[in-house]
Amino acid sequence: MRLRHIRLLAATGTAVTALALSACSGNGTGTKDEGASEAVSPTTSATAHKTPSSAPTATTPADAGRTNGTPVTRTHGSGTAKGGSGTTGGGSSIVLCNGANTRVTAQPVNRPLNHMLLTATNTGRKTCELTYYPIVRFDEMQWAPQADEETQPQAVTTLKPGESGYAMVRLSAADGSGEGGTTARKLTLMFQGTTPRSDGGATATPALPAKGFYYDSSLTVTYWQQSLDTIASW
Repeated sequence: MRLRHIRLLAATGTAVTALALSACSGNGTGTKDEGASEAVSPTTSATAHKTPSSAPTATTPADAGRTNGTPVTRTHGSGTAKGGSGTTGGGSSIVLCNGANTRVTAQPVNRPLNHMLLTATNTGRKTCELTYYPIVRFDEMQWAPQADEETQPQAVTTLKPGESGYAMVRLSAADGSGEGGTTARKLTLMFQGTTPRSDGGATATPALPAKGFYYDSSLTVTYWQQSLDTIASW
């Protein structure tokens, strides 16, 4: 009787052990099956590292002075160049007019009296801009004449190769009210850059008539003009 009881206990223990192993193993190997690992799609992986298409791009010098890639036009005083900036702008075919790419003449005019006409002709291969007004210096004078603001054009004066721009100079007061009158033998003409009174590059020294030009404290200049007719009666 005791022997039968021992065998019954042994059989019961074996059954309990089998149930425990079965609960711990989902595949009969004695280890729990966690399921197949999730595959990573190559497309998903690449997308996770892809730079968004809307990311901003670096601005290049050729984009300077442009709005959404479109050239903008400068009016006097705005500091914005047509087609760009810089010379007037990086990557632009338009440059500043100065003594290196223009031929400048200074001539007396019959009317109005006591006036001198400045003509700047583009001798270069690129279109150039005559910005603001010429800065006139006779001999060794230590002051610069003012410009007549009423002659300021709506847009910058632009010269294609071979074209000319114009400015008029009132040398002396017709009624004799000017002071410090003297006769000049030499003229140095300075050009402005993209901002008022900035350096526009090489100067010009147009020849004067043998008798020179008489001027006094009323010395005044006009802005550069596209057409001579604009200032013919100034």
